[in-house]
Amino acid sequence: MSADEPLHRKYEALIRRCQGGAPVRTAVVHPCDETSLAAAIEAAEAGLITPVLVGPEARIRALAASKKQDISALTLIPTDHSHASASRGVELVREGKVDALMKGSLHTDELMAAVVDRASGIRTERRVSHVFIMDVPTYHKPLFITDAAVNILPTLDDKADIIRNAIDLAQALGIETPKVAILAAVELVNSKMPATLDAAALCKMADRGQITGGLIDGPLAFDNAISPQAALVKGIKSPVAGDADILLVPDLEAGNMLAKELIFLANADAAGIVLGARVPIILTSRADNLRTRMASAAIAALYARARRSTNVERG
Repeated sequence: MSADEPLHRKYEALIRRCQGGAPVRTAVVHPCDETSLAAAIEAAEAGLITPVLVGPEARIRALAASKKQDISALTLIPTDHSHASASRGVELVREGKVDALMKGSLHTDELMAAVVDRASGIRTERRVSHVFIMDVPTYHKPLFITDAAVNILPTLDDKADIIRNAIDLAQALGIETPKVAILAAVELVNSKMPATLDAAALCKMADRGQITGGLIDGPLAFDNAISPQAALVKGIKSPVAGDADILLVPDLEAGNMLAKELIFLANADAAGIVLGARVPIILTSRADNLRTRMASAAIAALYARARRSTNVERG
């Protein structure tokens, strides 16, 4: 255990919550480097996923042998290259053979292009979006940041779907009524600041039942969203202010900077998955530590199980 391990109990709780359930069948797309292959094996050993390795067979087997990793019990579906790996992984979803995808050593754009392809992809009526589930040692609960990886400049309608995706995820992780803070630079509506206008519209959409499942407030500046003292000083009376679960950022640049600031300046971990497709998609990074990779797999497993349970109830 590293020196900072005790600070990150929130992820441990998520992984414990996931244990005891059936592992989720997961296509691991192009696991052709040590990090991505190890992540799949470690998640399998923890009982979180049942990996289906998709990629060049000789290359994967040689990599496993060189690292003394036993993959003899794992299903391996051979492909010629990374583009083919992405396409085959998506096909496995369409065929009903897997319930999640995990990114391997290919570029994120390659995998997402196959996911959102209008003819052969796995899009739904929802906008696809990314959620960071952050374990910030100085915050009292997991903090969701969305979208910092997929939607560059989301429209109002995009933001509504991004919120819906994040609420669904939070509920799958056991947060019955997540609190959503719509971030802007200020907490007052300003006609010259589009983020504040979107925030006001999204709150009214929630009032009219167009967005359900959470408590939504905004615009809120970052400090007002996560600090009860800051909200008190500003005189903001809201069940969301100072206690947010989900932070909706104005655009990808703001979200990416916020997430990385928390990682590098606040010692935060950032697990992440993509939602809005038929199955959750685990986007791991080469810089992720083992704790973060395991948390990402656990989050995807909990979400996939929740979706499966909901579909059974509806059926």
